[in-house]
Amino acid sequence: QVQLVESGGGLVQPGGSLRLSCAASGSIFSIYRMGWFRVAPGKERELVAFMTSDGGMTNYADSVKGRFTISRGNAKNTVYLQMNSLKAEDTAIYYCNADSPGSRWWGQGTQVTVSS
Repeated sequence: QVQLVESGGGLVQPGGSLRLSCAASGSIFSIYRMGWFRVAPGKERELVAFMTSDGGMTNYADSVKGRFTISRGNAKNTVYLQMNSLKAEDTAIYYCNADSPGSRWWGQGTQVTVSS
């Protein structure tokens, strides 16, 4: 079992920044990849970014490339999403996820609202 807890969402003006955090606990040794998805109003779930546990590979949605950066903490059980130059279309619930062999784990989600 893996538990994920997100934090850092909120309301920000267009052009602003936010940093999301996700802390994993439980069987973290089995995790090989962590990432972020989002669900915007009226839209399907979208992959935002992911990073392999060894830090060797990252991937971003085209819509966030150059604006968002995924990184991990020194303890390796925490992953961050630095979001810069936020746009109204980034408004969504952001979910942290972790993959281990045969399983995918999800956090509870954190709301990000970009509005003036």
